This record gives sequence, C-alpha cells and structure tokens, in this order.
Amino acid sequence: MVETERLQDDGAIPNNPELPLLIYRQAVALPEHDPAAVFEALFTANGWPAAWRNGIHPFHHFHSTAHEALGVYRGTATACFGGEHGVEATVSAGDVVIIPAGVGHKALAASPDLGIVGAYPEGTGPDLLRGRPEERPGCLRAIAEVAVPDVDPLYGRAGPLRRHWA
Repeated sequence: MVETERLQDDGAIPNNPELPLLIYRQAVALPEHDPAAVFEALFTANGWPAAWRNGIHPFHHFHSTAHEALGVYRGTATACFGGEHGVEATVSAGDVVIIPAGVGHKALAASPDLGIVGAYPEGTGPDLLRGRPEERPGCLRAIAEVAVPDVDPLYGRAGPLRRHWA
C-alpha cells in the first residue's frame, strides 16, 4: 500500500507543489543479518545509489537539489514532514519513504536501534537547507528543476512512483 501526502509551502519550508510524499508500508521483508544491505541492493539496482546509513536529522531540513528515498531497516521513528505544521508519520522496519525535493523532514522520536538507508537518484546530490529566508529564492528555482526519476527506488520501472508523480 502507498500512502501519499501533499504538503503545501508553509512560508519557511517550500515543500513540493507538484509531488506528494510517498510512504510504502511494510514494503520489504528483512532478514535478521544485515537488513540494510537489502535496501542498499534494491535502491542501487534501481538507479538510486545507496548513500548512507544513519537516522533522520532532529531538525527541520529539506533538499532542493534531489529527491530522497529512506529505507527503514531497523527500529521505528516518528517524523514530521512538511515543516512546523506538517504531518507526523511513524515508520518502522520494512517501510520506505520517498521524499520529493523541497519537502521538509525532521525526526521527532526514534527507537535507540533505528537504522535507515538513504539514497538519491543517480546523478543527483542533496544540499541541506533549513528554511532560512536567504535560502528561499535559489531553492525554489532548484526544486522546480529536479526531474522526476524514471525508476521507482524500490520496485523499478513498474513501481508506483511514476503513477503518483505523473
């Protein structure tokens, strides 16, 4: 099942006027041994090279130059998406979150064992912006220029990303 959230510009965090946040619940069955490797292999095979293993920053931030895929391989987290007045979502091992360029995100709480694999579409790289006024003019232009990927980071060309981001 795919959950979608359309998030509006809140004056600080621009979010994305065209593309919804996507959450794939229990999308992957994970092994006990090295569950992160499952997401790393899937994301990389689908043109979203795995970039890091970590958690979610505990402050509102967004990327104006890249979409981001988060694969939760261990634990749980509650995150706020969309800025101060955005939506809260709790994610757990096996979930995937696909965050469009411009959409704010922040960890509100996390289990001590939280583990996430982060990935970005091939050929893109994230900046890290906080919603400061001086960031605004350049970031709006950058967000509008980020292309919709041809391939879903989890399911490949047949995945639901293009259907939701058409």
